[in-house]
Amino acid sequence: MISGSDRRDLAGLVVHDVGRLAETGDEWEPYRLLDADGAVVEPVAVWLADLQAAEKSVLTLRAYANDLLLWWRWLAAVGVPWNQATSVEGRDFARWMQLADKPVRTHWRYRDGTPPDVPGSKITRVKSQPGAVNPITGKAAPGSRYAPASRARAETTLRCFYDFHLETGQGPIINPFPLDRSRRAGRANAHRNPMEPFKHERKGRYRPKVPKRIPKRIPDEQFNQLFAGLKYHRDRALLAFWVSTGARAEELLDSSQDDVYPGDQLVSVTRKGSQAVQQIPASPDAFVWLRLYQEEIWKRGAPRGLNQPLWFTLRRPFRPLTYTAARAMFNRANELLGSNWTIHDLRHTAAWRMAKDPGLSITDVQWILAHVSLSTTQLYTTPDEHEVIANTLAYHQRRVGKPAATAPPSAPGYNPESLRTLFGTP
Repeated sequence: MISGSDRRDLAGLVVHDVGRLAETGDEWEPYRLLDADGAVVEPVAVWLADLQAAEKSVLTLRAYANDLLLWWRWLAAVGVPWNQATSVEGRDFARWMQLADKPVRTHWRYRDGTPPDVPGSKITRVKSQPGAVNPITGKAAPGSRYAPASRARAETTLRCFYDFHLETGQGPIINPFPLDRSRRAGRANAHRNPMEPFKHERKGRYRPKVPKRIPKRIPDEQFNQLFAGLKYHRDRALLAFWVSTGARAEELLDSSQDDVYPGDQLVSVTRKGSQAVQQIPASPDAFVWLRLYQEEIWKRGAPRGLNQPLWFTLRRPFRPLTYTAARAMFNRANELLGSNWTIHDLRHTAAWRMAKDPGLSITDVQWILAHVSLSTTQLYTTPDEHEVIANTLAYHQRRVGKPAATAPPSAPGYNPESLRTLFGTP
């Protein structure tokens, strides 16, 4: 029962789009969280510096800072300073993320006052209904509310943020995002019998349950259609490398021209988690498309050199290709099919193809994908949705073509009509 002093009107709460996350370009401080007045939020800056010292990646810093940005906006809406937040605020924030619609933010292209999809508008955006399942891919569009994975990450981020400031003495004396009541004694599986497997114990009190999903692959016929819809050699080379190496999008986009070894059919990438440089094999056609792209762009004056980026924009001035630009390219190919595949689905497709090949062991696939745990790689040995549907449809076809079962021979003393009724035979 919620007491009267703890009740808050979350249904009518309006969270304004105040403050922002600024990318600095400074490797010492890649991101800064700015408040509504444009000032740096110092508690967040100190924590991000601590995470950088713990060798967290730049992408991790950005993800955590985005969670803190949402928390700062929510605190501004309820009028509570960050260092005075209690478990009541933590509970209400978890409830708000679970039940409220995500704030609608105006795209920068429309901030001049011209709405999309009207006469005179420069941009026409095709949107699917929130949560609607795409008939081609079977993937649901982003819903109007926060996904369980987003809520779980936000809970973990904020709990770690306040744990850090409990040590520094600058935050509240109690973490607004406490551990689950069963975890008061300490860490998970603290008194586990070493002869028994680990149990999945709940961590945060307000941490949601995240369903375990089977990675989706792009079927071969749909991948061929996507590939045929590409216009430029660069885009064909990118897709060929992604789907044959299983590298993450950012790992391949960060490669330079001296990271490619066509004679050995290898490409070097810097792994996202460990930051280790690893050479991974690619398909022969990927290097063919790469050479066609390089010859084309070098003739147009693109920078050429061992330390130069491998992937450039196609328009002058030539700039390194970013993930945002690569995603826009892939989305244009998606529009031709009416699908909603993502670039990361190419990594899933590569992993699924390798895991299904009897000539590759599961540990080989684990090394190629740079998975720390073998259990993560084993997810790709599970039949996916397309495979199960195809197998089940084939089963029904076999049932249709199967000859009818013959009636059992009549036994002496039994009525044949009674036997037909009993066994259901004609």
